[in-house]
Amino acid sequence: MSNHSRYFRLDEEVLSENWYLGTPVDSQGRELENMREFTSGQRVQSYRRMTVPIDETGRRREFNMAGAGRTVVVNVRVATLFAELAPDDVQLLPVAVQGSPDEYQILVATKLIRCIDDAATEEVLYWKPEDERPDKLGEYRSVYGMRIDPTKVGRAKVFRTWGWDIALIVSDDIKRALEDAHVTGTRFEEV
Repeated sequence: MSNHSRYFRLDEEVLSENWYLGTPVDSQGRELENMREFTSGQRVQSYRRMTVPIDETGRRREFNMAGAGRTVVVNVRVATLFAELAPDDVQLLPVAVQGSPDEYQILVATKLIRCIDDAATEEVLYWKPEDERPDKLGEYRSVYGMRIDPTKVGRAKVFRTWGWDIALIVSDDIKRALEDAHVTGTRFEEV
């Protein structure tokens, strides 16, 4: 049984005055073959330092989702909060943000938990054979109004949801710590 009663999907706050980060690239300017390694709910095994371009200039944020791959990029202050509160649930990888003197890290949730409560969720659609995506067969194609079953979470405070790993989930105490620290760029939705 979980010792946390509430969980939240952590996403970036979308405001026109904010900057928006692009997909991380290596020292040769190439995107990784598979950006999903940062959202797969597993530790990244081999990492070479990346740079994140700024797709749209604007107000810097401490919490960002970079590129279409939704890679989480946080400044060092936020990375420290996650490292202190959920050391077993996160991996932090140094990353440069183009033109920014601040230190940033890629935040990788290292747990993938099968916990979406299909019955309580507003709408779930699955990949089917006729979709001709055998690599995704049986996984979620769409999840709207997500609800999770907290009894399946265990002690995790930060994790990705199995089958719908674009969702980054945090426990109530992580949410409170981010709010108390006035971290910029965050948006929470209870799940």
